[in-house]
Amino acid sequence: MASLVLLCQNPALTDWLARLFAEHAPHLQVVRPEDARAREAEVAVCWFPPQGSLARLPNLRLVHSIGSGVDHLANDSSRDPDVPVCRVVDPDHTLGMSEYVHWGVLHFHRGFDQVITGNAVQRWQRPGQRKAQDFRVGVMGLGAIGAPVAVRLAEAGYDVRGWARTPRELAGVSTFGGAQALDGFLDGLNVLVNLLPLTAATHGLLGHAVFQRMARGSALINCGRGQHLDADHLRQALADGQLRGALLDVFEQEPLPADSPLWHTPGVWITPHMASAASDRCIARQVADNVARLANGLALNNLVDPALGY
Repeated sequence: MASLVLLCQNPALTDWLARLFAEHAPHLQVVRPEDARAREAEVAVCWFPPQGSLARLPNLRLVHSIGSGVDHLANDSSRDPDVPVCRVVDPDHTLGMSEYVHWGVLHFHRGFDQVITGNAVQRWQRPGQRKAQDFRVGVMGLGAIGAPVAVRLAEAGYDVRGWARTPRELAGVSTFGGAQALDGFLDGLNVLVNLLPLTAATHGLLGHAVFQRMARGSALINCGRGQHLDADHLRQALADGQLRGALLDVFEQEPLPADSPLWHTPGVWITPHMASAASDRCIARQVADNVARLANGLALNNLVDPALGY
């Protein structure tokens, strides 16, 4: 059985992973990077691996993310691009994300953002009520997570649009495909939900050009990656009223630094990357299964396509 080394920038996360595998996959040989046996490891289990850590593993045969995203692996530029990468895909992750996004849409649709802000200054102001069918919601990213999110919102009565790199068909959702359809997708949206994977093409996508296409006084919900967002453009859009609010769950640096201007930007609502996450048991079982598949020469599950980045 191949040995695993845990590579995380955050020591507390390394401790958590060690406990996770000890409880749910005790048959695996799991070591920390400072252990002398780490150089023999064939599998690196990662979340923001420290710079240079992957290059110190001469027997490396698999890099395994503990989440659905793999963009964090760019934290270590020493990674050999020829070593396969796998990710964790938890079926329950979709449910958690659907719940979070539905709550976020309601937050802006029913004016809870305005009510909570008014509470701080003892302002009694009832937001106008509007039908869900008159509230336009756009979901960017229609993959394994984004598609069910869009369908759930449509089932709740919202006027839902979906956008993806390639055309898709979803029940109750008006879909748009490709860069040429992006402006039509954005036109007049009341809330934009980002669930895109992070690629070279989507880095910094949430900026001035996107915000200006949306309805004035609209809102953003970002559950993709922090690198999707141009924070300066967001603050400007909020200051000039083009956007009324933004619910942010992901950031370029996590935890979000105490000196980040986002903490004090009016209209920004911050949650600590809590929209959804794979369970401990799911992470351990999927990593263990791929370790066994690697050892037996079988096809790996949830293998990342390097050309797509997911």
